[in-house]
Amino acid sequence: MFKPSSIKRVRKISDQQTHDQPKNLKTENQILVVDLDGTLIRSDMLLETFWSSFSIDWRAPFLAIWSLANGRAALKKRLAELSCIDVKLLPYNKEVLSYIECWRSRGGKTALVTASDQVLADQIANYLDVFNEAHGSNGTINLKGSEKAKFLAERFQDADLAYIGDSMADVSIWKRTSKSITVNAGPKLRKKVEALGTNFEHLTTQAPSIRTYFAALRPHQWLKNVLVFLPMLAAHAFTGTTIAESSLAFVSFCLVASSVYVLNDLLDLTPDRLHTRKCDRPFASGSVPISHGTLMVPLLFFLGLIIALFLEQSFLLAMIGYFVITTAYSLYLKRHSIIDICALASLYALRILAGGLATGISISVWLLAFSIFFFFALAAIKRQAELVDAAASNAGGSVGRGYTVEDLPLVTNIATASGFVSVLVFALYVNSPDVLIVYSNPYALWGICLVLLYWICRMLMVTHRGNMHDDPIVYAAKDPVSWSCFFLVLTFAIVGI
Repeated sequence: MFKPSSIKRVRKISDQQTHDQPKNLKTENQILVVDLDGTLIRSDMLLETFWSSFSIDWRAPFLAIWSLANGRAALKKRLAELSCIDVKLLPYNKEVLSYIECWRSRGGKTALVTASDQVLADQIANYLDVFNEAHGSNGTINLKGSEKAKFLAERFQDADLAYIGDSMADVSIWKRTSKSITVNAGPKLRKKVEALGTNFEHLTTQAPSIRTYFAALRPHQWLKNVLVFLPMLAAHAFTGTTIAESSLAFVSFCLVASSVYVLNDLLDLTPDRLHTRKCDRPFASGSVPISHGTLMVPLLFFLGLIIALFLEQSFLLAMIGYFVITTAYSLYLKRHSIIDICALASLYALRILAGGLATGISISVWLLAFSIFFFFALAAIKRQAELVDAAASNAGGSVGRGYTVEDLPLVTNIATASGFVSVLVFALYVNSPDVLIVYSNPYALWGICLVLLYWICRMLMVTHRGNMHDDPIVYAAKDPVSWSCFFLVLTFAIVGI
């Protein structure tokens, strides 16, 4: 039967909700046929295998297109071969599992019949151990809609069938069954099922929420995009034009960055499901369909580029470059030690450079040097935090990264050294003739050096103790001490002016 963790979750729902009990179960010869995508799991195995194979090999989409020439069944078979799906981690629909358990407890038989490839159907059926048999597409026949209806008629002949599904493609099947059970069906599908005149039942296992879609954009990460305002602030160029241009650059960056966040979540479905906190992300948990995420990536990207068209052409190129680098990071760079830290640091610095391109303000060498070392330190702290968590959980290394727990002292030293060098660069700037161009009282800026030293050391200490968030920027945004440091830095800067 179910694995122990699954039994607990299923029974909890069964105790709380009575409408998930199978109704009108006549005899032990009645068979419950269960669909997979959108029914048994809150996901789509075609897209699951696509994104899994893409994360393993960037050439996978091209191989998939080649397979599509032989039909959708061949495509599914090819993607199943290229991907690496852990069926234990899939977002199973707990209420549907409870429904199946109750059906079996009353003597009914069950069958998993899905358009997904047979290999995946067998793996899922073996893991759950609640089906008498499992059938899927075989590389030639795509077991969906009319093809599935034809298969059921041949396989079960005159058996009394109940079918549980979720899409319009299932209507042709419900026409031939004695009972129709829908899962999260919309009003249009419900009316069609009810119009069939057979016994029906509607299960609602989750309600769509705009909040969940908004969370998929990772709005808390937009704080990083405030860096586009830094060239304007550093040059003290507070004009209506520069403020408007910086604001447009910020919005453009947020949209393009969110498209990358969605892309990264789709590529990291398995690692996220293994993570104690990331497993609750919208796509990993199944609260937002992967199909919607697949559409969100190009939509957000092109919306960001449209806004970038109102700014300098060089800013548009910077946005395209940002998307290319982040995509390369998601597909390849993040798996290689040190290179991944360099990539993250460059993406932070690119925000500052883009802010200068959007406003036409030249970036000083001092600002560029400081930002490179400062953000290199933050990127290293991010990896340090992952390794600390890995050490605490007795894992061999950071999942999906090129590090092992033995690298923790070295990564910590890299973060420390880079952070201190960034403060040194700022100190050299304070003591240079260039500072007199912008500040009339540069001695006040020495206070900023002390605050930065304290803040960097504290971040390293928090990370060392295992209390750091997955992203140090997000941690700082929620940390009262970091906010106090920020206001101190702002105060010293104002005094310096």
